[in-house]
Amino acid sequence: MTRIVTGAVLTFGATTADYLHEPQGAVVIGDDGRILWRGARRALPEAWRAAPVDDYDDCLILPGFIDAHIHFPQYRMLAAPGKDLLDWLNRFTFPEESRYGDAAYAAAAAEKFLDRLVTNGTTSAMVFSSVHKSCAEALFAAAGTRRMAIMTGKTMMDRDVPQAVRDTPEAGARDSEALYQKWHRRDRLRYVVSPRFAVTSSEAQLRVAGELMQSLPDTLMQTHLSESTGEVARIRALYPNDKDYTDVYDRFGLLSDRSLFAHGVHLSERECARLSETGSIVAHCPTSNMFLGSGLMSMGHLGKPERPVRLALGTDVGGGTSYSMLATLGAAYKVQMLAGYRPTAFELFHLATRGNAERLRLTDEVGSLDDGKWADIVVIDPKATDVLASRQELSQSLEDMLFALAILGDDRAIRATYVAGRKLHERSE
Repeated sequence: MTRIVTGAVLTFGATTADYLHEPQGAVVIGDDGRILWRGARRALPEAWRAAPVDDYDDCLILPGFIDAHIHFPQYRMLAAPGKDLLDWLNRFTFPEESRYGDAAYAAAAAEKFLDRLVTNGTTSAMVFSSVHKSCAEALFAAAGTRRMAIMTGKTMMDRDVPQAVRDTPEAGARDSEALYQKWHRRDRLRYVVSPRFAVTSSEAQLRVAGELMQSLPDTLMQTHLSESTGEVARIRALYPNDKDYTDVYDRFGLLSDRSLFAHGVHLSERECARLSETGSIVAHCPTSNMFLGSGLMSMGHLGKPERPVRLALGTDVGGGTSYSMLATLGAAYKVQMLAGYRPTAFELFHLATRGNAERLRLTDEVGSLDDGKWADIVVIDPKATDVLASRQELSQSLEDMLFALAILGDDRAIRATYVAGRKLHERSE
């Protein structure tokens, strides 16, 4: 039935300067799970004034967070130590991901993984699964019951990995096509072509990934790029005839405005120019980059106006150390300060909502609280903890309030989460 959510409504348009903030606002949710209206509560149309109300007083009502890069099979791997990225993958990640060939194990894990997203206010995500078809199946099925906008695909890896997490170019193509036919655009789900990265994919498999991008209409592609210096050196040894890491993907037709590359920490001017030219997207994963010692990705470097690279933001769990997009925003601010760039709180919150929706081609459905969008909503309490409450006493503007939440907020600040109009989480007092 129609329901009204009230509080301090905040939603962004195409730029950080284009936003609506209504301190005493309301969002009307229709019985189909979509937004019917949003604005000042005093202006609520007569037709809906008798509808039941979820009143959150002075809490912020925002579009649900969107995570542009996260790994489902690593959901319990946070804080697994490794000397560097490649050591971490071999010691922890590949043995853990080998478990996901068991369909029952994958199904149980999917429930826990999605519950953690919702508890942290994340309502949509682009997700890596494992090499096993059953893993992607489990995630799609669990997300479908929640009506979440989850984008995933079978990971493709055919070399330099244990047999338990290895496929072949032929199997990768066959399973990807089958999963696409079954799940792509089934309600709110999307299939994503997912070669893990050029270290673990042969030339034959990267060629297959490029062919899948051409043959499967409307699908996106996700992989990893230039995360660590050790990885870059490994690519140089594996592909000595290519100009650089980015050129490897380019040779197989994997650079496009439908392609998302996680990390992009060590990109040259040439690589940035080519990524910009093709409309490709880099997902910044700050907690992961710090935890694994991969380096500091510079938004200032990638965003140079003469060749801007489109940016997204991801938690990268389990290399990342938190499911919380608030914690990820705080980490992004700190990384960028060290890299010589100072993002505003508006810029960060825009990136986690409307910005990520644009990068993942979801703006027709989510990312803002506009009429007709799915009612994916996160309710944030700016005074959720004693520390936050004390800090907010000093806030003199909306920017101040958001900045404090980015630096000091975590899952405790998530008061409630709605997905397609249905409340899937509410924090107990």
